[in-house]
Amino acid sequence: MLVAQHMKRMRNAVGRRLGDDASNERVKRTLVRSLYTQQTSLAIGAFNGIVVSMVAAYVVQDLLFTAAAILLSLIAVVRTALAFFLKIDGNENSTPYLEFIYELGAFAYSGMFGLFAAMSIVMHAGAPVEVLLVAHALCYGAGICARNAGRPFIAMGQMALVFLPVMVGSFIEGSLPLIVLGASIPLAIVALASITSNVFRTLHQSIASADTSRKLAAKMERLALKDVVTGLANRAGLDHALEQAMVVARDEQPVALLWLDLDRFKEVNDLLGHRAGDRVLVEAAKRLVNIVPAGSTISRFAGDEFVIFCKVVGRAHARSLATRILNDLLRPMKIDGERFEIGASIGISIAPEDGTDAETLLQRADLALHRAKREGRGCSRFFDSSMTCDLAERREMEAELRLAIQRDELSIFFQPIIDLKSGRIHSFEALVRWFHPEKGELLPDLFIPVAEKTGVIVTLGNWITAQAAKACATWPDDVSVAVNLSPLQIKAPGAALGIEAALGDANLAPHRLELEVTESLFVEDSEATDRFIEYLAAKGVRFAMDDFGTGYSSLAYINKYPFSKIKVDRSFVSGPDVGKKTGAIIRAVAEMGSQLGMEIVAEGLEEVAQVNAVREAGCTLGQGYYFSRAVPDYLATLLLAQEREDNGIGVRLRASG
Repeated sequence: MLVAQHMKRMRNAVGRRLGDDASNERVKRTLVRSLYTQQTSLAIGAFNGIVVSMVAAYVVQDLLFTAAAILLSLIAVVRTALAFFLKIDGNENSTPYLEFIYELGAFAYSGMFGLFAAMSIVMHAGAPVEVLLVAHALCYGAGICARNAGRPFIAMGQMALVFLPVMVGSFIEGSLPLIVLGASIPLAIVALASITSNVFRTLHQSIASADTSRKLAAKMERLALKDVVTGLANRAGLDHALEQAMVVARDEQPVALLWLDLDRFKEVNDLLGHRAGDRVLVEAAKRLVNIVPAGSTISRFAGDEFVIFCKVVGRAHARSLATRILNDLLRPMKIDGERFEIGASIGISIAPEDGTDAETLLQRADLALHRAKREGRGCSRFFDSSMTCDLAERREMEAELRLAIQRDELSIFFQPIIDLKSGRIHSFEALVRWFHPEKGELLPDLFIPVAEKTGVIVTLGNWITAQAAKACATWPDDVSVAVNLSPLQIKAPGAALGIEAALGDANLAPHRLELEVTESLFVEDSEATDRFIEYLAAKGVRFAMDDFGTGYSSLAYINKYPFSKIKVDRSFVSGPDVGKKTGAIIRAVAEMGSQLGMEIVAEGLEEVAQVNAVREAGCTLGQGYYFSRAVPDYLATLLLAQEREDNGIGVRLRASG
């Protein structure tokens, strides 16, 4: 009992001193497993012990000695067998159980071997036998400290159980050499205990560091595959999941890839800022998680786009899932006290009929999403082969548009903007025209979206600005030119320098260039946009807000940016909903412009009644077919020359003729 209590106190002390913290289960499990992973060394040690004990018993020819040798051999066989057959991987055997079983065998074998060596000394078994057993016992006790250093209590316990009986036996025998041997054993115990402690610390720190590194690497991997806002998979996470899922999907039921785009997300960003926008994304993600079947992959692909990858029974199942998603996302969201109905559009591709690899499925779901958005948003569309034809046509148009710029197939036409009070030409708006050598004239509505989607708009926009500036430089100094800018062009690197270079090449004063922008430029806060406008405004370039009234935050933009002109959208002038309300809106905008010192342009004027109405409402400028269609640069110059002769009378008739 006293020995057991002493060993327990020793174990606790070693554990506290060496950091044997049971809470770190993974580290402890690794250290315990190290006891069982060296079965070969354990088997060799057991074999040597059996041979040594049996040889000693054979030489001594004593019944007690023989019984001790047989017991030692049985213990050696049993603990070796346990080391080979106990399952140390997985969770079948707990860490404490594995440690206890090893301790039981190790302490039994060590204690028996120490006792056997001590018996040889006390019983005067003869010098050869004593040397054989004592030397083997001491070597075993020293060697075990290194082998089992991963669990220092076991290592030092075995060492003590081997060394202490030999020490006691040496003192009992009483000869000077053995007394010296007995006296040296405590010193050896201290030295070996110190070595064991150092080895354990090194092992513990190495394993703990490796475990920390593993957990950190796993965490970094999770972070690399997760979207920080929604907690869903990000684009990299989606690619990783798709790659694994597609391998399984080839031999199992169909899978659907749903590409979802929130329809009115940018309004929230614009009205309430990005933090509110993030809350919309989080709420949308929660709703998707609640609807999509378990085991599916949901990813925030980019911005306000989500991609869902899940098993389906067939197209009807996929359609039903898309409908549920659309209906759920239409439920109002309350963000910062504001109520929003976001809605979404969804494009769907099905594997294997629409593709057997992730890239193809993504591309075809994107095409289906593009079709859904083009057909009015708030709906879902499956991919079909005609969409591939549309993609091919867009790619063909992209290639032809790049060549058209190089071959001078594009032309700039100019539509006059008239001073409604004097009837004189105030400025011209530059409009691009494409006269294809085989397809004839292609309308801007056909190729501008392609240019924007493919990035050609940057090159095209710079070319239009340069050509417009050159034409304007030949006109009278009081006439300016307006150029529409795409958001992509403005946000491109060096955009302001490109405008400045166009002015310099044409030798045109900056105040004679007016850049028209729409509210779509501002839906995302952009330092690049702010720098672009601030830089050119400081140079003297003027800015106009185009299509005013079609967005949701125009007043905020007008307050923030240096606009000198507002263009009232044609839908308020000549659209199907023109009436008392639209007239009141025009008057309100005109009054605001008057108070702010801004010009107000009414677009889409086609009849004299419309001209009179907008003039009476307070608009200062007008533009539309009533005055003139867009004309080539030489006709624009002719209009100006004739106007100077006739003092602005009959502009509409000359231009139309």
